[in-house]
Amino acid sequence: MKTKSLQQTTGIFCTVILFIFSCSGTPKAETIRLYVNASEVYAQGRFSDVIEMLNGVNDFTPALVLRAKAEYFSGDLEKAEKSCRRAIKQRPSSMEAMLYLARILREKGDLTGAANTTESLLADNPQDIRALRLAAEIASEAGKYDEALIFLDRAAEFSAESAMVLLDRARLRWVAGRGIEALEDLNRARAMLPWNTPLLRSISNLENIILNLQMEVQ
Repeated sequence: MKTKSLQQTTGIFCTVILFIFSCSGTPKAETIRLYVNASEVYAQGRFSDVIEMLNGVNDFTPALVLRAKAEYFSGDLEKAEKSCRRAIKQRPSSMEAMLYLARILREKGDLTGAANTTESLLADNPQDIRALRLAAEIASEAGKYDEALIFLDRAAEFSAESAMVLLDRARLRWVAGRGIEALEDLNRARAMLPWNTPLLRSISNLENIILNLQMEVQ
């Protein structure tokens, strides 16, 4: 649990640092601390607390996006939409804000708006699997089944790329003597493969090597 919490906190700080270096205005130290604390509360599923903590923060895009997500999961779509739009106005390249805006519009029944938002998101991020899945769901609900299949085919293709990342990490973990973690990566990689590919053979070969070595040790 401590390791997971540390990883989450590290990820939050990286997000803040990237945001600071990509913007001309630097957020105040207390704003950053508030955002980090709110992110930890969000990870615990305490969405109403997150909303309250970030209620007055309107000039820091990551905090706006986090508040929008908390409002979305709390069921307040109107406020979530306002927070998303405000975040996008501040930072048009915010993928997370665009993604949740599309989800909000879809749940409000505005399939055209949701489709347009997703299309804009995919124009800049064509390999985003979450956006591709959402685009497929929106197209399916609009009765555009052929279009939905195209989106899912693209998502399946990119999921194979993600499987290769897990395979590479499994190799490094195995070399580092972390066989159990390597096997976990290999299982996840196999599950992500959309079809039978040569990559499956590489996964199976490494898995067999690790299992055989573990049996010899025992």
